[in-house]
Amino acid sequence: MLPFPNKMQDFINVTIKLAEGFGTTLALFFLTLVFALPLALLFAVLSRSRFKPVSLIMRAFIYIIRGTPLLLQLMIIVYLPGIVFGAPITKWTVFHGNVPLSYFCGALFAFVINYACYFAEIFRGGIENIPKGQYEACAVLGMTKSETFFRVILLQVIRNILAPMGNEIVTLVKDTALARTVAVTEMFFAASELLRVNFIIWPLFYTGVFYLLFSALVTAFFNVCEKKLGRYYK
Repeated sequence: MLPFPNKMQDFINVTIKLAEGFGTTLALFFLTLVFALPLALLFAVLSRSRFKPVSLIMRAFIYIIRGTPLLLQLMIIVYLPGIVFGAPITKWTVFHGNVPLSYFCGALFAFVINYACYFAEIFRGGIENIPKGQYEACAVLGMTKSETFFRVILLQVIRNILAPMGNEIVTLVKDTALARTVAVTEMFFAASELLRVNFIIWPLFYTGVFYLLFSALVTAFFNVCEKKLGRYYK
């Protein structure tokens, strides 16, 4: 292959390899959201607990995770068990010897914890911005705390946090590329392997187009959600 594609077959072959990596990128992205969002809500509730030891421990944990690089967390989660405890993640029986799956799950765990902490702070800010009168009105109506939160507060919180959540989720799109550092064969890993093995640079730019389009779709989705919720609350 030349530095730039001179045959349609070259272009097709590279597209197929990048598409396979993009499938892993999508899986990492969506699974992170599926697990991180409910976990973030739990973290936000615990950080606001009236039981001080719980709230302090939770806030300290969130501070540590948000204050250290995701790359460092990936390295620790994937490589620390093997180095310190002699139990590399690739040897865990739960993965049945599937090395790619073990690396993917290790990376997924790091992403979920990291983004749950970021989302938790956004949730906490959204909850604390709700006027106390809302809670008092629900209490007058005889609603329980859980009914108040899920039926009245949560929808307003969602409206308040859409913009910052959108920003974080767009960041997640790009952060998935960090998974390559722990041997997860996502899209950027595939492009860098083409560069290393075949000495071609253009797949890196091609990869950038994938990320741009994906980010544009996520941004468009949140813009639509903001407009619909804005009309609902007028």
